[in-house]
Amino acid sequence: MPEPRHERGLLDTSVVIDLDRVERGQLPGQLAISAVTLAELAAGPHATDDADERARRQDRLQRTEATFDPLPFDPAAARAFGRIYPLVAASGRKARGRRAMDLLIAATALAAGLPLYTRNPDDVEHLAELLEIEAVELPD
Repeated sequence: MPEPRHERGLLDTSVVIDLDRVERGQLPGQLAISAVTLAELAAGPHATDDADERARRQDRLQRTEATFDPLPFDPAAARAFGRIYPLVAASGRKARGRRAMDLLIAATALAAGLPLYTRNPDDVEHLAELLEIEAVELPD
């Protein structure tokens, strides 16, 4: 297995959701998540009416809670969000709704000085001047 490109990195929610399907070589040596990801996962079971899907989401939440000690969204992350926001506005995008959660996760990565690992790099490509973004793909 090749050496990881980074010693440590922050996984966004899209990567955490599919973590069991991601090839390990695409990830950093040490995995970190944001408390914002934990919040998204905690909401997940309540966002579906399908009992099987709700159970899968609850299992994912519990496994994630047992595996990670999430990085907080703290004052440093709040200041980092202030650096991210103008780039969002300049790109013509909105910093609301689901996108807001993605940006809070990106701000957590920026504050911690970590690259952001995401399955949706196009959603944050406009942040590349502030933040290293690593695209994560699923095998076919």
